[in-house]
Amino acid sequence: MKFITKLLLVASFLPLSVTAANAPTQQKVIREVVIKAEPAKVWAVVKDFGGIHKWHPAVESTKTETKADQDGVELPHRLLTLKGGGTILEKQTINSDEEMKLEYKIVEGVLPVSGYRAVMTVKAGPVAGESVVNWTGRFYNKANEVNAKPGEDNETAVKAVEGVYDLSLIHI
Repeated sequence: MKFITKLLLVASFLPLSVTAANAPTQQKVIREVVIKAEPAKVWAVVKDFGGIHKWHPAVESTKTETKADQDGVELPHRLLTLKGGGTILEKQTINSDEEMKLEYKIVEGVLPVSGYRAVMTVKAGPVAGESVVNWTGRFYNKANEVNAKPGEDNETAVKAVEGVYDLSLIHI
């Protein structure tokens, strides 16, 4: 009887491992840049959730509002209108002056990703008067599938996020 119980227990976990093997992998893009400015000055630019259009060349305008997310939590949201068309709605989840850390998630938009979460941090640079800005994004492909079709796959998602980061960090 003990053998059958153990066999049934092991068998009950088999579908989970098969499902996990077919799950899409989370992608990650990290960019870091040294800026010749004091951390407090750089942080003032980064933490301005509604001011991304001032330094990101692909963003035409930003509209901000505080509203409840799907869990009923009141959070700052920003609607980015992109040059050339399209929008991205994001919600801020952390904005810490103490840590100089901004975290946000994409709610919906034209970027070919799903489950996107980003963290931006500012730290003192290698020499006085410099700052290091780190922008890390974690996300899944647009289809959120292992075998996503071209345009919704991992490669497309990673290239899109790399493009967003590479185009903008030099402008902070």
